[in-house]
Amino acid sequence: MSGRDCRPGLPRHDAHRKAAQGREGESFSMYSRISALLCAGLFSLSTLPASAEVAGSMVIAGHGPEQHVMESLAHAFEKANPRAYIDVVWDDNSKPLDMVKAKQAHIAVTGASANGLHSVQIAWDGIAIMVHRSNFTKEVTKQEVADLFSGKYKIWADLGGPDTKVLLIDRPRNENNRDAFEQLLGITGKIPDSTKVIAKDEKVIKTIAGTLPPNSAVTYLSLGQALEAVASGVPVRLLPVDKVEPETPTVKDGRYSLRRPILLISNNDADPLVAAFEQFALSDEGQKIISDSYTPLPKTSSP
Repeated sequence: MSGRDCRPGLPRHDAHRKAAQGREGESFSMYSRISALLCAGLFSLSTLPASAEVAGSMVIAGHGPEQHVMESLAHAFEKANPRAYIDVVWDDNSKPLDMVKAKQAHIAVTGASANGLHSVQIAWDGIAIMVHRSNFTKEVTKQEVADLFSGKYKIWADLGGPDTKVLLIDRPRNENNRDAFEQLLGITGKIPDSTKVIAKDEKVIKTIAGTLPPNSAVTYLSLGQALEAVASGVPVRLLPVDKVEPETPTVKDGRYSLRRPILLISNNDADPLVAAFEQFALSDEGQKIISDSYTPLPKTSSP
C-alpha cells in the first residue's frame, strides 16, 4: 500500500480521524498534567504564611521611667504582628530581673546587665542636671556633681552660682536612673537620707521651677523629659557637665558622660517572640519610636 494511509487496512479518512484523536488525547493528557502541577503549586503557596509574623504572648516588666516608650513599642509591635500579644507590667515595687529569672516575665527593662542573663541595648538615656533658670551656675564637673549630691556643697556660690542654698531633690531608689546616677558618680549610698525624694518627672520639674530664693533646687532626670521641659518654656535649665552640653548628639557619641544604657534583659533560652521584639526595637521604626523619649543608638549599631 502507498504511504497515503496512516494505518494499514483503514480507509484514509478513518486513519486521519484516529491520528487526530491520538494527538488530542496526548494534548489533553499533557494539559491535565500541567494543570495538576499548577494547582498543586498554588495549593502549596496558599499554605505558606503571608508574612514572617510571630505569634504568642509575652510579658515585659519594669519599674523605671521607660514605661511610656515600652508601651509605644509594644503597641507598634502588636500592630505589625497581629497574632502577638504583649503585656507591659510596670510596678514601682516590682523586681523585673527576679521576674525574668522566675519566668514570670520574658523581658526586664533595666539600665544594667545581669550575670547569667541575655541583654540587648536598645537606646541611651542621658541624665540631665536641672536647676531653675535663674541659677546662673555656668557649668559643673562630674566630680562637682558627685560632691553636690553627696551634700558637700551647701551654697551655690561655691560653684560659681548665686548666693542661695542648695536644695537637693532625689529620685526613688528603685528607679533605673537613680541606680545609674549613683554608679556613674561613685556615690552609691552617699546621697543624704534627709534629701527630699520625688518620683514623677512632671512633679520634680514643677518643684525645680517653683523653688525660689533663698533656696535653689537641683535634681536629675532623663534627658528627653528635661529637654522637653526647656523647649516648652518651663523656667528651668540644664547644667553642662565637664564643658559638654547635655544634648542628644553628645549623649549618642559619649561626649556627655552622664548616660546609661537602656537594656532588654531575658533568659538565655531561645524564644522567637523575644528575639523578634528585640529586632523590632533596633529597627528603623523601633528606633524612631524610642527617639521620642531617649537617644537612639548610632546607625552602625542597628541591624
